[in-house]
Amino acid sequence: MFGSETMGTDGDSSAAHDRPAAHELTLMWRDDQEETIPVGVRETVLDAAERAGVSLPFGCRTGACTTCTGRVLDGCVEHPRPPRGLKARHLDSGYALLCIAELQTDCHIEVGVDVQADLISYPRK
Repeated sequence: MFGSETMGTDGDSSAAHDRPAAHELTLMWRDDQEETIPVGVRETVLDAAERAGVSLPFGCRTGACTTCTGRVLDGCVEHPRPPRGLKARHLDSGYALLCIAELQTDCHIEVGVDVQADLISYPRK
C-alpha cells in the first residue's frame, strides 16, 4: 500500500537529524517499558530510535522483511514506499514496518520481537 497511511493502524531520512522534531513518539514494549523520543520530518521510526539510543529489532531496512514490525496503537504513520513484508490484513490491523514508517502525527507504537511474532499464523494440525 504505497503512500497509504496506517492508523491505530523517498527521502533521505538522515537529513532529519538537522531538523527540529516534528512529532513525539512513545515506544511501548509488552513488559510495560516505555520510551518517548522526538521524530523529525521524513525520519523513519527506526532511524529516530537509533538516534535516541533506543534499540529496536530490524533486518533489511527496506520494508521487505518483518523483523522491525510495530503496531500503531494511537496516531498515524505512512509508508513512503510499499511495505512488502506486510499483508493488507496486517496494515488494516495497525501493523507498520518501522524501518520505512514515517510519523504523520504523534504516535504510540507497540514494539519488540513479540509484535513481529503476532504476524505468524500456525495452521491447526
